[in-house]
Amino acid sequence: MLDTFKSISLSHKTAPLGVRELIALNEGEAKRLMLRLRDFFGLTDLLVVSTCNRTEVYYAFDQDLNAEIARLLLIEKGLTDTDQYLPYFQFLGAHNEAVQHLFEVCVGLHSQVVGDMQIPNQVKQAYQWSADLDMAGPFLHRLMHTIFFTNKRVAQETSFRDGAASVSYAAVELIDELVGEQQNPNVLVIGLGEIGTDVCKNLEARNVRNITLINRTRAKADALANAANFRVADFESLTDEIHRADVIISSVMRDEPLITPELLKGLNVLTYKYFIDLSVPRSVDASVEQIPGVLVYNIDHIRNRADEALNQRLAAIPQVEAIIAQSVAEFGDWSKEMVVSPTINKLKNALEQIRKDEIARHMKHLTPDESEKVDKITRGIMQKIIKLPVLQLKAACKRGEAETLIDVLNDLFDLEKQPAEDAKGLH
Repeated sequence: MLDTFKSISLSHKTAPLGVRELIALNEGEAKRLMLRLRDFFGLTDLLVVSTCNRTEVYYAFDQDLNAEIARLLLIEKGLTDTDQYLPYFQFLGAHNEAVQHLFEVCVGLHSQVVGDMQIPNQVKQAYQWSADLDMAGPFLHRLMHTIFFTNKRVAQETSFRDGAASVSYAAVELIDELVGEQQNPNVLVIGLGEIGTDVCKNLEARNVRNITLINRTRAKADALANAANFRVADFESLTDEIHRADVIISSVMRDEPLITPELLKGLNVLTYKYFIDLSVPRSVDASVEQIPGVLVYNIDHIRNRADEALNQRLAAIPQVEAIIAQSVAEFGDWSKEMVVSPTINKLKNALEQIRKDEIARHMKHLTPDESEKVDKITRGIMQKIIKLPVLQLKAACKRGEAETLIDVLNDLFDLEKQPAEDAKGLH
């Protein structure tokens, strides 16, 4: 039976951020690794997924090459002491286990923020790399399209994707609500620690473009701005930048508030100015809200939004798991039928050859009209003859008993000599 799909996984569940950063692959590195794996091992149906939270390789092969693939990945990243890093990997050597894992990853069950909406797009991108390099066969194509359909069902039938379940995403979602009709607000992000950086990524993903970054370490701001085409300002011009911004997101580490009424003296707000304070302790003095037109949202407000969304998502997990179980079972049935497909085609070809040989002996005595009728009648007979064996083979697949029937058909019709391509005329 088909039992060839396997995977290696290194994720936030198995490895700290420092290790994940060392092993993460960009597009060029992922494609280079795929080519190496094809050349070294002859792998097919190859998928390489790499994000900030996980690096995974999925492949189809008769042998378990998980340890070898992990070592090759590490060497490609310049980490020659492979034994040091192997314990961070999870090896999925069973076909069903690897399939189930990919479904769960793509839907967002294994994401750091449960139900993460970015992961489906990241996996689609990985699938595109496989297609570009001609490393996606019928099995992977069918698997990925089944997963995409499952994702759609999860989004439509459950609340698993509702709301923003992370602080940084909740902050960005709040901006959408606050700004409303104003499509391109000027957003100032102060502080580029983990939360500030994550906010920037979420802003970029939401196509918010007028973004200015301010950070004590200018180099970090420049690096992030260059990657996403954002603007950078110096810390010394903080007051001016607050004046020109519509939304100010602050996530700085300090004991005293950074943004105070004194700093904003002379601030003339024509409409509204929104301060979103993601710092602990707070970096925006609460009394700033006394300035006309200024509204302040602190970390507790944002966390409450995120917690509410997270609880809603967690409550939807049983529904999501039921949808995945149904999809995995249907895909499993198709996978099993894929095993008998060559035998079905060989049987069709064998019967079609018998039919053609018999007709050829009589055709010269028939008119064109008669020939067409005979051809039509004999094709109908062959289709009826083949129908039951095909149904029996598919049923045997679901019971896990197809091998015996395949052997019997091979012996009865000497199918080893037949091509496995689909026979023309018999469908």
